[in-house]
Amino acid sequence: MTTLQSKVPQGPIKDKWTNHKNNINLVNPANKRNIDIIVIGTGLAGGSAAATLAELGYNVKAFAYQDSPRRAHSIAAQGGINASKNYMGDGDSDYRLFYDTVKGGDYRSREGNVYRLAEVSGNIIDQCVAQGVPFARDYGGLLDNRSFGGVLVSRTFYAKGQTGQQLLLGAYSAMNRQIAKGKITMYNRHEMLDVVIIDGKARGIIARNLITGEISRHSAHAVVIASGGYGNVYFLSTNAMGSNATAAWKVHKKGAYFANPCFTQIHPTCIPRSGDYQSKLTLMSESLRNDGRIWVPKNIEDAKAIQEGKLRPTEIAEENRDYYLERRYPAFGNLVPRDVASRAAKERCDAGYGVNKTGEAVYLDFASAIERYGKEQAHIQGIHNPSEEKVRELGEAIIEAKYGNLFQMYEKIVDENPYKTPMMIYPATHYTMGGIWVDYNLMTTVPGLYAIGEANFSDHGANRLGASALMQGLADGYFVLPYTIGDYLANEIRTGAIPTDTPEFDEAEKAVKERIDFFINNKGTHSVDYFHKKLGKVMWEKVGMARNVQGLEEAIKEIQEIREDFWKNVKVPGSVNEFNQELEKAGRVADFLELGELFAKDALNRNESCGGHFREDYQTDEGEALRDDENYSYVAAWEYTGKPSEAKLHKEQLEFKDIEVKTRSYK
Repeated sequence: MTTLQSKVPQGPIKDKWTNHKNNINLVNPANKRNIDIIVIGTGLAGGSAAATLAELGYNVKAFAYQDSPRRAHSIAAQGGINASKNYMGDGDSDYRLFYDTVKGGDYRSREGNVYRLAEVSGNIIDQCVAQGVPFARDYGGLLDNRSFGGVLVSRTFYAKGQTGQQLLLGAYSAMNRQIAKGKITMYNRHEMLDVVIIDGKARGIIARNLITGEISRHSAHAVVIASGGYGNVYFLSTNAMGSNATAAWKVHKKGAYFANPCFTQIHPTCIPRSGDYQSKLTLMSESLRNDGRIWVPKNIEDAKAIQEGKLRPTEIAEENRDYYLERRYPAFGNLVPRDVASRAAKERCDAGYGVNKTGEAVYLDFASAIERYGKEQAHIQGIHNPSEEKVRELGEAIIEAKYGNLFQMYEKIVDENPYKTPMMIYPATHYTMGGIWVDYNLMTTVPGLYAIGEANFSDHGANRLGASALMQGLADGYFVLPYTIGDYLANEIRTGAIPTDTPEFDEAEKAVKERIDFFINNKGTHSVDYFHKKLGKVMWEKVGMARNVQGLEEAIKEIQEIREDFWKNVKVPGSVNEFNQELEKAGRVADFLELGELFAKDALNRNESCGGHFREDYQTDEGEALRDDENYSYVAAWEYTGKPSEAKLHKEQLEFKDIEVKTRSYK
């Protein structure tokens, strides 16, 4: 078993990143013009990296399977982006953000990376403001902040409920500037299907034009994977339906270790599933928990009546409501971290207190906030003894200004007015903390191959705090990778252009074509979605919010059986040389069927509960996660050896020198 080298610099944590930048190798501007970099994915991480690398002078080839970088799934992020600027004067600092992130991740993240993330967070806001991102502002014109789960300060910058979209447009505008200059060559509607390794180094990719079906070779001195997470292994998730793990899984099979695949986040505020016909789930921003109070009926009879449609939530008196997060976690209340809130919702619903027909929903209620804001506005406007109707009118206007697009989206989907009736929410698969293992420089175990954003095993440990995904993606792309990649490329300035007419490219292209031909020519009986749904059902029921030994062992066996059936009986209509979405999905689901098994294997191996990984056999008397720091304080990095079942475990031991490791408490 190899001990992984994280390459975190020595010295005080506050000086690590500064000293590292001062000592790594650089590439001079004239030499940058002769170096090519491939970036896979153009969401916030990939887009910001492509724009910044091109701005520095490198030649960038950027690949997106969408028709435009503007359609990357980063656009779906709603609530905000964290930064430790302390604009609210409430005691925030780089160290506080660092501490909250490590604690929120249940002490399963790398200290050096997390502190760097906190350190550069403020620069991200300045960069985005300069790009014209329309962050919300307070009455004086200064940037506003709100709070998210797992923290006691307000450090989340936001643009209503569409922060991801606005940040992505900023990165996209920076990309467009470089595309116009010819420094970025943009390959829209192209999907990476393999990475090419030459003499142990990443030297290019094989891609498919999703419109024409053409297979092409692309070479570079370094390859950057920024293709997002693997939440769609569950089939139903809050991810876009096209989100996939193919790029990450292909590089894993070529030598890049895959870390902590079982660390997957279940988001507590999702619109509940309404039927088996659904293809995806819709998220309600965590920002809503700033003003919304989560509750279920105190009395089981009331819950049953609601489930049967005989009772409305507005008919339940205040004293008959169980605000269970406020009851269980008084210090943080409705703003506990996502994993804690999700498990608490599941516990109430499993006990029979769910509030929809399936019993899988809880209420997110804004009545108190509407009344509070309404009275405040009445006071500001000098309205004495306002009527209940006036208070509600004024309060709803404030809520609409803060969350209007989210409320509108909910009403369109559920056909209920959330200003008048509490929202219904339930946990759903959202974000993956696991991913490709990288060192402090964001390089994988394959030289010249980098992974950034959600595609890497990230800085979040076993649970990501809300509004930290956008922070990490932009930190990696704007402020980390552009420095660290130069340390590797400084040794590539004499290499010259990488040819694509080599045996390595021949072999990779041949393998890609053979797989595509198999899918088209296999005379199966079931669609790709048939197998994807079967996989998702196993993952949710046995590798979902709660896991146990028996379920995980069964999941591994069942996934293997589904995979075997898939390769025998999958049916892909259409042809190779055309726009064929079923063919696209077939390759992606084939990868999910391998990743899902490794996911379950990792969960079975980790005999503890931490963050989003909750083993029912490792919990406290109060139902909280029970960590085993003595035996499992490490990053589990898996090496591919031919089959997921035969993956080899490598450990990166985690050290905590600047934070005291203790039982996580939000009470």
